[in-house]
Amino acid sequence: MIIFRRRSLNAALLFSLLLVTSKHELQAGDAVVIGYNPDGVWTAVIYYCSSTPKGGADYKEESAAREAAVRDLKKRAGEDLAKVSVLAASDRTGHFAYARGKMRGGEDAHVVGFGATKEEAERQAFAQLQSREATAGQKVIYNYFSYGADPAPAPRAR
Repeated sequence: MIIFRRRSLNAALLFSLLLVTSKHELQAGDAVVIGYNPDGVWTAVIYYCSSTPKGGADYKEESAAREAAVRDLKKRAGEDLAKVSVLAASDRTGHFAYARGKMRGGEDAHVVGFGATKEEAERQAFAQLQSREATAGQKVIYNYFSYGADPAPAPRAR
């Protein structure tokens, strides 16, 4: 699990960059949730990762992963949390890319792309940002590999 707080975004980005570069892909990840403060400003993004494929000791299906991510967000966000939104939840095997961009009015757009490869997931995330007209500051924040209900081999290291 990783938490991104707007106040300490630089530290969180550095931490996520270290995770991504040290592991190439994170193993599993089934839900991404966003927390908002009373003013409607996002303050945290958390994802839940199962550490094993389906049938393993720590695998969670979509609904359980979503519940775990929301529960973790509520614990970490404290009293400032006014709203929780599930950005993505799945029980699919593949690569995911969480990305962000700015829309014309200055609001942040958050998306999660999915694909058979990391590159395909990133392309899909950028296409979603384009379709939402979030063309400024487009950036993939993190990538992860998720085991889903369908059996699949472990991702290959590059």
